[in-house]
Amino acid sequence: MHKWITLQIPGTIFISSIGAPAAMKLLEGSLFPVVIGSNDFLDNYLVPVVSTIKQKLVTPETFVGALIARFRLQLTRLYNMGARRILVANVGPIGCIPFQRDINPSAGENCVAFPNQLAQLFNAQLKDLIAELSTNLNRSKFVYGDVYHIVDDILRNYISFGFENANSACCYVAGRFGGLIQCGSLSKVCPDRSKYFFLGPLSSN
Repeated sequence: MHKWITLQIPGTIFISSIGAPAAMKLLEGSLFPVVIGSNDFLDNYLVPVVSTIKQKLVTPETFVGALIARFRLQLTRLYNMGARRILVANVGPIGCIPFQRDINPSAGENCVAFPNQLAQLFNAQLKDLIAELSTNLNRSKFVYGDVYHIVDDILRNYISFGFENANSACCYVAGRFGGLIQCGSLSKVCPDRSKYFFLGPLSSN
């Protein structure tokens, strides 16, 4: 059985409380879920207006390559700290979130193509990275979690999954899809949030 532990406890306190050998054994037997990547696109390469110059100077391939290189270092560091079983989730179809739909009205009812293409480019390289690390790092078990296709399947067949809306935010302030302003105290809320796939402009329910 996998153990779920919180790493919010300072490492020195954790190790001193049970001892280094026991701590290492616990870490090696634990499962470490890693979910990362979406914000690197949404808050960087895809920021409205601000990112226009960056997109002209830095190609998608170069940007994604830099992300993967950095991610390789971070996952290797996690391994060096004692983690052996690591589940890495890929980036979902970020072009389908209400925020992207609202700032790209030309997409109409469809998901925005460019953000999804970026996600797929990143995911392809991430999958190769996970295979590489599993092969090269002794006694490691890296697992690639395909969030993109899971979410894509739900969005395409949302009624079958019990949703009534798969393109708008349940918690909203402005925008055709409720994606222009983050959910907050001034927001309106849909009558039944369980029927909306997206809780807010950026997050699923």
